[in-house]
Amino acid sequence: MSAPLLNDASAPAAPEASAKGSAPASPSRAAALLRAPWMREPLLHFIVLGGLLFALDHIVIGRSEDPHRIVVGADVDREAIDTFKASRGHDPTAEELKALRQVWLDNEVLYREGLALQVDKGDVAIRERVIFKALSVIDSNVKLPQATDDILRKWFEGHREKYDEPPRYDFEEAALSGETSENAVRAFVKALNGGTPGDAKAGLRVFKGRPHSNLLQSYGPELTKELIGGKPGEWRALKAREGWRAMRLNTVIAPVPGKFETLRGVIYHDWVDATAAEQRTAAVRALTKKYSVRYEALTKTAPAAVEDHE
Repeated sequence: MSAPLLNDASAPAAPEASAKGSAPASPSRAAALLRAPWMREPLLHFIVLGGLLFALDHIVIGRSEDPHRIVVGADVDREAIDTFKASRGHDPTAEELKALRQVWLDNEVLYREGLALQVDKGDVAIRERVIFKALSVIDSNVKLPQATDDILRKWFEGHREKYDEPPRYDFEEAALSGETSENAVRAFVKALNGGTPGDAKAGLRVFKGRPHSNLLQSYGPELTKELIGGKPGEWRALKAREGWRAMRLNTVIAPVPGKFETLRGVIYHDWVDATAAEQRTAAVRALTKKYSVRYEALTKTAPAAVEDHE
């Protein structure tokens, strides 16, 4: 028997026996159903794609039951009718609903067969969709407390680094050409501080308004500390990760504290994101307690396996 077509409402409906045991539909009736104009409309195919979403719900619910028993329940019909009506503006006819049921059943069978064959193993896309769906359920249960000014001010004070304008620094670097040993750079710096122009020996690089974090990233903590702690306007020989440099601090721009009243909208959105993330994490950790978690060593020298029982 050929496999049913995934997400294709034009696939023929399977023979269906009524509750009274009547004979299955005749081939001519199935063919007529296939030729129906609504079966060829792309919009219906889009509706059928939505069937995959509620199929996953049904699988999760029924997985603990007999894996060889499939129930096409009222929830399936309800979801199919609602989805169809949202796009078409009217309820599906009996034949349209039958076709939607059949596509749902095709996908349900194929999904269960795929699980039995373990074709989902290593499929990152399937795993990510399941994880996303589970997180969506958790998100629907997130209940944030009321965002009073007291709560937001407490958040603001605890995360001032996000809202205060940091101190900034204007400085220069004279990139010495040729030898860049410590002795050579110190001699060059002495000449610069004595008034001798260094244009012939070095290329001057000027930096404006660089924050402390940028200095750390570019030069490392030791040189940054030496640079910002120096006397403005004085050339100094500083040791960087790549070697010695001739640098001069020019101006220190004082930090500007953030104002709660001005930033309240930004603070509120940051608080919402952080609080929701904390609640999601707590919910996932609570679910983890339902499981016995075992960690196995990757190598002989790694710590022994640990098993947690909750």
